[in-house]
Amino acid sequence: MAIYFDNAATTPVAPEVRDAILPFLNGEFGNPSATHALGRPIKVAIEKARKVVASSLNASPSEIFFTSCGTEANNTVLMGCIRDLGVQNIVTSPIEHHCILHFVDFLSKSFGTNVHYVPVDNKGRVIYDELSTILSNLEGKTVVSLMHANNEIGTKIDLDKISEMCKEHNALLHSDMVQTYAHFPIDVQKMPIDFMASSAHKFHGPKGIGFMYIRGDHKISPMIFGGSQERNMRAGTENVTGIIGLGKAVELAMENMEKDREHIEGLKHYLATELQKRFKDIQFNGDYDGDSLYTVLNVSFPCSADQMLLFNLDISGICASGGSACSSGTNIGSHVLNAIGSDPNRTPVRFSFSKYNTKDEVDVLLA
Repeated sequence: MAIYFDNAATTPVAPEVRDAILPFLNGEFGNPSATHALGRPIKVAIEKARKVVASSLNASPSEIFFTSCGTEANNTVLMGCIRDLGVQNIVTSPIEHHCILHFVDFLSKSFGTNVHYVPVDNKGRVIYDELSTILSNLEGKTVVSLMHANNEIGTKIDLDKISEMCKEHNALLHSDMVQTYAHFPIDVQKMPIDFMASSAHKFHGPKGIGFMYIRGDHKISPMIFGGSQERNMRAGTENVTGIIGLGKAVELAMENMEKDREHIEGLKHYLATELQKRFKDIQFNGDYDGDSLYTVLNVSFPCSADQMLLFNLDISGICASGGSACSSGTNIGSHVLNAIGSDPNRTPVRFSFSKYNTKDEVDVLLA
């Protein structure tokens, strides 16, 4: 049985989530848009899941829209900003997920959108003075799109501070929260963002389902046209089992957040401490012992081993990664590590943890 330390790529589906989904693969099979006796309970179940998500954010259910994943949610929001809200400028960073970086490049080429990149420091932290300067010099409507925490190195940004800066400069704020939602408390009333995105498979829900939060006073058009599902925001028959699974995964995460965090944070700290004892020149990428994901430890090993270290870990039954799973197979290196000036002569390995990992597994890895 493999030891799995790649939870930032995806997490195992919780048994409770599987149990919640099963009835909707058997007798409860109706189409939620149908008004008859087999359709109505499905619609009710979907709306229950929507309420669970909304409650977890202190949002209104009308502000939650289910999507296929975080990528679709991010793309839909940014397209809506340009097409429907009159946004002319996008401010982002060079270490965003490729679903942001590639899409803003498309928007720039196709719509003439002005894209501005706020620099980050060697820990991956946004340089806030630079962001303020960029916002001060822009003309026209602006959206700031910055991920809450980086998926490769774990560094978090201060969204409360950025929200205040956006408010000061009359800019919209969007955040990719795929790595932080259901791991940290998020209150969209206390931290007034305009848009956010998340994906269930990062917190023990099924793959192929996510959601976007759109503050109620913003009206954007859909990316997918057809039926009137998701209140005319996303056509197509709903992914019922995915939505049910997402809702259950959110319930579990909210109920056990502090307990799970304490356990996972302990594993991360233990691995970092033991690596420092055993290696003379071990380093870590990102703000690993500061404001960071407690689920991610990006280790910089004192060797240039290319993919051989990961390959040998895999042979030993240990699953880890060199960075984002979405970039695996490329040979240009991590854009995140390049942006923070990581030494290319060292080997990065991202270990990411979940509530199902144990100290014994960490000991096997260390050995």
